[in-house]
Amino acid sequence: MTQSAAAPAAEKSGKSTLDTPPPRRPALGLHFDVRTLTLLGVLAALILIGGITQPDSFLDTDNVQLILTQASVIGVVTVGMTFVIISGGIDLSVGAIVALASVWATTVATQEYGFAGILFTAVVIGLGCGLVNGLLIAYGRIVPFIATLAMLASGRGLALQITDGKTQMATVDGVLKLGERDAYVLGIPPLVIVFAAVTVAGWLLLNRTTFGRRSVAVGGNAEAARLAGIDVRRQRLYLYLLSGLCCGIAAFLLIVLAGSGQNTNGNLYELDAIAAAIIGGTLLTGGRGTITGSVLGVLIFTTIQNIFALNNLETAVQQIAKGAIIVAAVLVQSRTTRD
Repeated sequence: MTQSAAAPAAEKSGKSTLDTPPPRRPALGLHFDVRTLTLLGVLAALILIGGITQPDSFLDTDNVQLILTQASVIGVVTVGMTFVIISGGIDLSVGAIVALASVWATTVATQEYGFAGILFTAVVIGLGCGLVNGLLIAYGRIVPFIATLAMLASGRGLALQITDGKTQMATVDGVLKLGERDAYVLGIPPLVIVFAAVTVAGWLLLNRTTFGRRSVAVGGNAEAARLAGIDVRRQRLYLYLLSGLCCGIAAFLLIVLAGSGQNTNGNLYELDAIAAAIIGGTLLTGGRGTITGSVLGVLIFTTIQNIFALNNLETAVQQIAKGAIIVAAVLVQSRTTRD
């Protein structure tokens, strides 16, 4: 049966071709393995460099816990960003959403409801912003870059208005105690446990569900996905809701980590999340990406920042190194895509 004959047959059956697992592609699997091993090699090299340059402090348990804790907040944001980019979109508002959710959740009125009030508010604000982004992009047909750029400006402005430029301290004991060593589980900070849970959930959602396959299909070819029976607009709405949810969770983790909410929270998170996803193998054009690669990208950037801090190197040098890594990752992507 030819492809032209197979398409109508699929339409008559009433089933989407995305409801069944796609055929295995050994070549892509090979690229995935090589990319993951390369990222692991880079991370191992960074650990070696850190151990050599600062043998007494870098491999210390406290420092390892610090690296993982710092990676947790941006890591949760990156999981949501990875889904958005895989679908062919972009979200420049994640940092502003984190800031808005963190300050809204630490207002005096919100903190009167205790731990649950702070968590609930952070998540709801994240979902609300994601809903606005999704509606503007999916149903308003506004370009993702413009819609999320508008949310970035609006979110930052609203966060500034709520705080009046001041830091809002968290006073709920249950929230503050999560950041203390007594709350560690087998030496693992609670924030890291949440990050691990979000990572596993994201991996399962992308690789073991129809939602994940449809996200990849929309990013690969939105028109073909529509013809295959996927509601592309609704799928995009769900994806921005997912990104907003991750921002809400990250905002709560940031409150636990910093013990406060500030309008400057989440500064440049959008760039860090996009960069981590890119070096992890996610195509900016959509249609391909991995949660594993994105998480490794987050760990690589966080480890670099830690090494630079321990060696008292300038932030400017750190930014140059990060830029070089991004360029190298994009060059590798373009080469593997052509192959």
